[in-house]
Amino acid sequence: MTGNTEEHTTPQPEGPAHKRNMTRRKVVVAGGAAVVGVGAAGALAMSASADEATEATSTESASATGTAAETCYKLTSETTEGPYYIDADKLRQDITEDNEGIPLTLQLKVIDAATCKPVVDAAVDIWHCDALGLYSGYESFSQGGGTAPTDAPTDAPSGTPTDIPTGTPTGEPPSGGGGGGHEEPTSDTRYLRGTWKTDKKGCVTFTSIFPGWYQGRTVHIHTKVHVDGEWTDAGYEGGQTCHTGQFFFDEESVLLSAEVEPYSTSTTTRTTLTEDTIYDQSGTTGGLLKLKYNKKNISKGVIGSITMGVDTDATNDGTS
Repeated sequence: MTGNTEEHTTPQPEGPAHKRNMTRRKVVVAGGAAVVGVGAAGALAMSASADEATEATSTESASATGTAAETCYKLTSETTEGPYYIDADKLRQDITEDNEGIPLTLQLKVIDAATCKPVVDAAVDIWHCDALGLYSGYESFSQGGGTAPTDAPTDAPSGTPTDIPTGTPTGEPPSGGGGGGHEEPTSDTRYLRGTWKTDKKGCVTFTSIFPGWYQGRTVHIHTKVHVDGEWTDAGYEGGQTCHTGQFFFDEESVLLSAEVEPYSTSTTTRTTLTEDTIYDQSGTTGGLLKLKYNKKNISKGVIGSITMGVDTDATNDGTS
């Protein structure tokens, strides 16, 4: 993450700098057993929460009696894709790759917001930074937030500079913070990234770590939902991206995580949830996760869950 991109230290406006042909999307299979695993719906040990199940049941009953043309879930907010999406993630549920951090189980459910029915066989991508704010594939661009070096120079210049520039700056502003065009990967690492298939209940579960933070952004996870494609021996092909969004964590959980290593070694100024320029402050609709953890010992692990209401007929690739 350079200082010139979203996932860095300087905010930037989002822009449609990188376009993709979404009609022929392919996900590269990581190993011969990956596709076989995709077909094993029994491997997805996730179910809707009790309150979601109750809400879905009541709304479906209303629709069945013809009393409502209403939706049972609001459309989940669309957000920027960001510069660090890689359109060839591994088909897997466990994306940790031995990264250090608080264990995170992410339980997602994808619902058609117009019908309240589960979206089956959708491809769901997630990706996020590590505990110190670095993204796989882009370490050379990353600032991160590790412990400050102990061998800082002692002969730093002093005094006031005499050659301060004057005038109004011209050209494009520096990138960073909120979005920006896509950046091509600079390494082959792919930790904390993955793609998996929703089951007959529209559910998918990922295993990861609680994300860290970097300057200009609150703690978050990126996601995409792809529909109308085909699962083949080569992965997932065709269809369109109907949702591009981000998941967020409440302040209490982030403050508790900041007391646990390696998060506690970060020297980066943290952007709070209310200060973030991407989160729209709308709660669940905006991507705020429902979290479960031991407040006295968050290091034991966190379970985050959310139901995403999507428009399966729309194309929302997050680049505009």
